[in-house]
Amino acid sequence: MKVCIIGNGLISLTLAQALVNRGVSVDILCRNKPKNYDLTRTLGISDSNIKYINKYIINIEKIQWKIKKIKVYTENFTKDEVLNFSRGEKNLFSIIKNHQLYTKLNKNLKKNVLFNYKKYLSYKNIIKKNYKLIIVCDSTHEITKKFFFRNLKKDYNSQAYTTIINHKKILNNNIAIQVFTKKGPIAFLPISEDKTSVVCSLRTDNSKININNLIQKFNPKYQISKINKISFFELRSSNLRKYYKDNMLAFGDLLHRVHPLAGQGFNMTLRDIKELISIIDEKIKLGLEFDNSICVDFENKTKDKNFFFSESIDWIYELFNFESKFKKNLLGRPVELINKNKYLNNFIKKFADVGF
Repeated sequence: MKVCIIGNGLISLTLAQALVNRGVSVDILCRNKPKNYDLTRTLGISDSNIKYINKYIINIEKIQWKIKKIKVYTENFTKDEVLNFSRGEKNLFSIIKNHQLYTKLNKNLKKNVLFNYKKYLSYKNIIKKNYKLIIVCDSTHEITKKFFFRNLKKDYNSQAYTTIINHKKILNNNIAIQVFTKKGPIAFLPISEDKTSVVCSLRTDNSKININNLIQKFNPKYQISKINKISFFELRSSNLRKYYKDNMLAFGDLLHRVHPLAGQGFNMTLRDIKELISIIDEKIKLGLEFDNSICVDFENKTKDKNFFFSESIDWIYELFNFESKFKKNLLGRPVELINKNKYLNNFIKKFADVGF
């Protein structure tokens, strides 16, 4: 049985690796190969997803940087944290550079006899190939424009700025810090003892702000020697109304996009991969052909969860965004309750780790 994946981004390769590991042949249809990834972009991957990747997809222990604690501040209270999360000596999540994961997957897949890069094809020519399952990860393909264009969308009127700062070596650089400023949230995410990824989300009306100055202003502890090239992209959230058409399944960012403040975008997709692989494993186990039922089952099992999870991330953003507009600590008491209540604190950690 052969599966077609349209697009050659990081999500496509991750899914392809998961499939070939289960003996499924995969063709990736792409315009160019390989894809060039921005060197400043990083991923925050939850501990449960890291374990899944290492066990069932590809071993990434050598390229992951483990985070053991998260501290959250607001601009009104930059000296005192309003929230913190930890699991003792256990990891909360890991940071991985996009380009390193992509390169590792790309090299590994090329060695696999079940995997092939194929020429980018039109909708009609793809149908002629008679693939049993077509997974669409490319937002520019005509299949996307024809069948997967109806979304629930939200424009944050913001841009995300990403960079990596070089700084004096910190032996245990394993604490992630998030500051909700009046301009927008800024996160410091360690990736080594002497390098930390920075992700800053600014509303469009603040786009002329000097990012370097902003990093220096809210720099929590680092003796910065260099701020590398800054990249940026528009921020929007979306949820696809219909996940499939016949045996064609939309996937990855086509299904859902969320604000990056909680680092949950790729985590949501990894949970989708787990679910899809589970459905496919059951088909293989029963000796059944791949067909439209895979798409139906996948939508039934993931759509509601993905929507509510996306809305939860949006609610968190709006909550802190509201507080950042005022000088008074309007959220102090509710946040203090979450921080001190063991049950609520553990619920949020579990929610971020495994979702619903």
